[in-house]
Amino acid sequence: MFGKARRPEILAPAGDQDTLGAALAAGADAVYFGLDDGFNARARATNFSLARLPDVVRQIHRAGARAYITLNTLVFEPELPVVERILRGVAGAGTDAIIVQDPAVALLARALCPDLEIHASTQMTITSPEAAHIAARLGANRVVVPRELSVDEIAQFAAESPVELEVFIHGALCVSWSGQCLTSESWGGRSANRGQCAQSCRLPYDLVVDGDVRDLGDVKYLLSPQDLAGAPAVPALARAGVASLKIEGRQKGPAYVASAVAGYRRWRDSVLDGAPDEAQLAADLATMGLAYTRGQSLGFLGGVDHQALVVGRAPKHRGLYVGQVVAVGNEFVEVLADGFAPTSTAAGPVVPRPGLGVVFDEGHPERDEVGGPIFGVDDLGGGRWVIGFGKPGPDLRQVHVGARLWLTSDPSAHAAAQRLVDAEPTGRIPLTMTVTGAPGAPLRVRVAAAGAAAEHTSTSTLAPSRGTGLDDTLLRDKLGSFGGTRYHLTSLDLSSLTPALHLPVSELKAIRRVLVDALDAALDAPPSRVITEGPVLAVVRAAAAESAGRPPPPAAALVVPLCRTDAQLDAVLAAGAPEVELDWMELVGLARAVTRARAAGARVVVATPRIQKPGEDKIAAHLLRLEPDAILVRSWAALVSLAPSGVALHGDFSLNVTNSISAGFVLAQGLATATVAHDLDHPQLAALLAAAPRGRLAVTIHHHIPTFHTEHCVYAHLLSAGKDFRTCGRPCEQHEVSLRDRTSSIHPVVVDVGCRNTVFNAQAQSAAALVPELLATGVGRLRVELVRESAAEAATLWTSYRALAAGETTPDEVVRAARAHEQFGVTRGTMRTLPLIP
Repeated sequence: MFGKARRPEILAPAGDQDTLGAALAAGADAVYFGLDDGFNARARATNFSLARLPDVVRQIHRAGARAYITLNTLVFEPELPVVERILRGVAGAGTDAIIVQDPAVALLARALCPDLEIHASTQMTITSPEAAHIAARLGANRVVVPRELSVDEIAQFAAESPVELEVFIHGALCVSWSGQCLTSESWGGRSANRGQCAQSCRLPYDLVVDGDVRDLGDVKYLLSPQDLAGAPAVPALARAGVASLKIEGRQKGPAYVASAVAGYRRWRDSVLDGAPDEAQLAADLATMGLAYTRGQSLGFLGGVDHQALVVGRAPKHRGLYVGQVVAVGNEFVEVLADGFAPTSTAAGPVVPRPGLGVVFDEGHPERDEVGGPIFGVDDLGGGRWVIGFGKPGPDLRQVHVGARLWLTSDPSAHAAAQRLVDAEPTGRIPLTMTVTGAPGAPLRVRVAAAGAAAEHTSTSTLAPSRGTGLDDTLLRDKLGSFGGTRYHLTSLDLSSLTPALHLPVSELKAIRRVLVDALDAALDAPPSRVITEGPVLAVVRAAAAESAGRPPPPAAALVVPLCRTDAQLDAVLAAGAPEVELDWMELVGLARAVTRARAAGARVVVATPRIQKPGEDKIAAHLLRLEPDAILVRSWAALVSLAPSGVALHGDFSLNVTNSISAGFVLAQGLATATVAHDLDHPQLAALLAAAPRGRLAVTIHHHIPTFHTEHCVYAHLLSAGKDFRTCGRPCEQHEVSLRDRTSSIHPVVVDVGCRNTVFNAQAQSAAALVPELLATGVGRLRVELVRESAAEAATLWTSYRALAAGETTPDEVVRAARAHEQFGVTRGTMRTLPLIP
């Protein structure tokens, strides 16, 4: 029914020891987790210590599972020695793979321990088969694909990728492309690229259209997606050859992890065994929903649907929707299932029952909501129930007709999960057995499991039996019964055993015990792998610098304006800009802008989108047809696509360069310069510039920092009824949208050529005070990035910063000029001092 398919692993999250135990007991094939030593994208999880890692890895391997360590954040220059120390401990502990964001971590790991697998994190923004070649060059054998890809796009990716793929199948969805969200950094000084996401997407926002606030009723959480429950996509993903199905949730508890692992394992197995159990799946999804969900959806696996992804009424756990309150008594409510269905997965009908927890949704999730456990249920039929509560119970005086009722918890499921926490998983490791023997000779038994093997012979010799003797049935029962151990027999080969022979049962059992002990010892032993003894950091640094190529000859610093509108472009050209960068929403207008800039005598740099999904390589080809002087490359996929063209390439901030090793690697892929990441503060930037190839890095010195970069389109969702760009009517061409936050700051939302949204910070950020220092360290390319500035504002900004670079004005005067038109002020922003990981 489902065709030939790969059996993908079920990959579980573990934020602490309890969830690790629950994941293993529920049947996870692999577990991923972070270290409290740092450099993992869930810094707020409890995590695990490097000192305990060998014991943790042994626990995972005893359960027949694999251990993946998340080292999936960016690394600053002074932290590279710390990363080397951690990697040495990770490799020595027997970890199966590391999940990385920063190229430097991959290159250091490869130098330290070639046998340690490298998986490119979704934080690396590997969006297409072209981008996967970058991961392969780093030594990665797997890519964790972004959550924004559909099943069809993943299938195309898998068919053309040089490495295997891992796909998120369940859990929270980030509204921003992973690795491209700077909201927490910009607004709170705690970077998501450093594992400190502030969950800004879960906050309320007002929609501002053409300068006016639009009333959306109770829809306030405009950037808070429903959660992913991708079970319906499993058959297609298996057919596509996906290697791993990943469950998000390192900050969730045992009940969430256990229910998701067990449910997806059952569903995967039933699908691949040719008998998909949809009834069991529905029940499992309901259990998962009670553990935690903001609403179960297919996310982007079913394709882009801007009307379905974000409901916008609540940002937190909701559970399973029952219906609407139609009557309220002293200790009961009457509820009617009303067809409001915020979920779009295979979960079955929701039926309330005693013991489940509920919450009443009055449309104000920011307030304390009324809720409590159900004491009794009277099913009236037709989707109508009378639900009774005890004392203490919810204060029903605060519940009104029209409120929505959600089931939010199942104490029995939590109790069951807690029992799994300390359970030692048994029977998880498949074992094959070969038995040989002849009359007068000893019985020889060989077993193999998880790459280990053991062999033992009987002390007694085989003799003729009066009955059937050592046949398949007897040997499976007495020799192959591995109950209470970590093994289960999957294959028994008796082809070299003479039939009708006898050996005492006691000796068969003794042989089994010896073999189990031998396998246990082999599997618990430290892995046999080569780990470089001496320090490797200096060697890797030197190799990265050499691969970057020779630095360019010294030249006067160039202040380059990045324009997004015709008015901005005309203004900076009139002011004398010798080079411009163009970032246009649509390609026809971009072609006209290129012609106009070239006619003015300016060098022209055109920008790629920050994302290139499978099948979107035509945009890069179109940019080449414009014959620009250079291209501003914003994605790994674009870099691979454009590198052979011979056109000069400049890397943008979105490639996330924060240390000299990554800088050298990125430059070696064909870049003339690379713009440093926006995650750097002043000391971190200075350390990078001191170690990186001189003259090859660029710095953005004035901009409204791009916060969210989303596949979800606010314009299409809230100004149309369309699912995607084909049906939305393109309201982005008629309106300007912004988001107003709780502080009344108004953040512009700009659409790119791929119909993706970027939310820009309301406040401008200036590094004017650093310009003299940047020039002294050899930075030759300084960017002034414009968003919605007018022509006059654009000209003022560019001329002010050009004069600063030429030594004709002071940083204070530049900032004063900028503040004259900035409604929300100008700040140093990320150029403040932030702590390093010691």
